[in-house]
Amino acid sequence: MNSTPQSALEPDARTARNTDRKSSGLVRFLTSVRKDFFLYLLVAPGLLFFLVFKYIPMWGVMISFQDYSPYQGLLGSPWVGLEHFQRLFTQNEFAVLFRNTMAISLLNLVFFFPVPIILSLMLNELRYVILKKALQSIVYLPHFLSWVIIAGISFLMLSTSDGVFNALLEAAGRDKVDFLTNPNYFWFLLTAQSIWKEAGWGTVIFLAAIASVDPQLYEAARMDGASRMRQIWHVTLPAIRSVIIILLILRIGHIMDVGFEQVYLMMNGAVSEVADVFDTYVYRSGIQQGQFSYSTAVGLFKSVVGLILVILSNKIAKKFGEDGVY
Repeated sequence: MNSTPQSALEPDARTARNTDRKSSGLVRFLTSVRKDFFLYLLVAPGLLFFLVFKYIPMWGVMISFQDYSPYQGLLGSPWVGLEHFQRLFTQNEFAVLFRNTMAISLLNLVFFFPVPIILSLMLNELRYVILKKALQSIVYLPHFLSWVIIAGISFLMLSTSDGVFNALLEAAGRDKVDFLTNPNYFWFLLTAQSIWKEAGWGTVIFLAAIASVDPQLYEAARMDGASRMRQIWHVTLPAIRSVIIILLILRIGHIMDVGFEQVYLMMNGAVSEVADVFDTYVYRSGIQQGQFSYSTAVGLFKSVVGLILVILSNKIAKKFGEDGVY
């Protein structure tokens, strides 16, 4: 009597189980889509955005390892390996670019990041609803102004010839201060611009987190004799701590991105030594000089550093008992 060996049946059985598992998973997914169709429809624009502008362009990262030529294309251009990365790390400009980028990012992290938190706490303490909503609208408005307008306002306010600040200093008998062309002021000027433009918009998430705090916690704190400041310190801040940690991790991940448009508009020949960052360097070498492979390598370096910082900061947050990003 002939019988099929058990070892010959096992691969077919595993293949059948995997096929059944995949088909059942597809059925569950289609059932979920049919059940929550409008929720998936709501998510679709965001998914398309990341697919078109984030994931599909990843295909172009490979040109950082090529001597890319638009005429030969991605598949026809010769491979050069890590040549462009070696060029980046061995150039004298790398130290200056790294210093400027990190200095501007750290100033934003130290001075700009806490401002939306403090502003949210202050707005939350307002008891007059009309005044609260009016102030929220006022602090939101600068976010909707482009960096071109912000740069124009900065020139009008800080110019040595017609600037409002220097006119006030001159009226007070003080010497004029060259804010726009003095390298010592440039990093702090960018930080002040970021605070003025984005601090109000940054309060949106923190105010939403504060609104979800259980009111009974405040009542219990008041019964224990806690003042308003004590309620903020012992109730509000611990309740929104997880949101603060998540946003801090994401901000650390963008530490190599200081914003091309803002820096480029405020940069001039007098401050170029402290203003040139990786973003402006990529624009100059990639767009103006046509070094597509080299500029892509610089951009890939920035992305890898950001990824590493997110992973490390997330692990540190988890060690301290926080949820982290993932």
